Amino acid sequence: MIDLERYPVGAVDEPRGKQVVAEGNAALRADGVCILPGFLRDDVIDALVAECEQLAPLGHHSEVAGTPYIEAPDRSFPEGHPRRSPSRTSLTAVAYDLFPADSAIRALYEWDPLMEFIGAVLDRSPLYRYADPFGALNLAVMTEGDELHWHFDQTDFVVSLAIQSSDAGGDFDNAKLIRSADDEHYDDVAAVLADTAPDRVRTEPMTPGTLMVFEGRNSMHRVTPIRGDRPRFVALLAYDTKPDTDSSDRLKMVRCGRLP
Repeated sequence: MIDLERYPVGAVDEPRGKQVVAEGNAALRADGVCILPGFLRDDVIDALVAECEQLAPLGHHSEVAGTPYIEAPDRSFPEGHPRRSPSRTSLTAVAYDLFPADSAIRALYEWDPLMEFIGAVLDRSPLYRYADPFGALNLAVMTEGDELHWHFDQTDFVVSLAIQSSDAGGDFDNAKLIRSADDEHYDDVAAVLADTAPDRVRTEPMTPGTLMVFEGRNSMHRVTPIRGDRPRFVALLAYDTKPDTDSSDRLKMVRCGRLP
């Protein structure tokens, strides 16, 4: 499924592999995101879309409101402050345990060389797959009207695989490295929320077949509202630098509507 000439997964110690890894390391240091277009071969996309169409009806749809910090509004801050400015998120998530044994997407996620390649790109080896029976691998399905509000991630990194784009909308907008560990830069965050800082936002090219490694803890990002009949399909591959990582029961209920 992978274009191994362009992205030599499993050969990161060879010259071409070292080059790809070094470029990925540099992109993450500079921008907090590494985009690998054409990671999947064009001739496998249709089959993956067909798999997503079979999985999509199994997913759990959720609609929630939250601040960019994935929290309820904090009323100790003044009106209009980012800490008390909720926005809407709406999407469907297909949990890991619903992917059949012969799933091609599942095969990619469970393939050790891919995990090792991503660890090398992140310069965080070794990686481990999530122990979360629901959240280790998800298919995010977004249809007409769905969106993902401006937010920061609570994990150090996210790995996503674009499979199908919507007819319109569904753009991945990124305000890269807008905060740091020692400065929240609330004024800059507020300006992005108010759409008054277009120079701080760029749309990342998530064309089908693209692998994205994204460090979203300090980069605020969103998915713009979906328009049209064609759903947006993105696989989310969860890894961590620690073994046995699991998500909270609360997150499982919000994302999947059930507990193990």
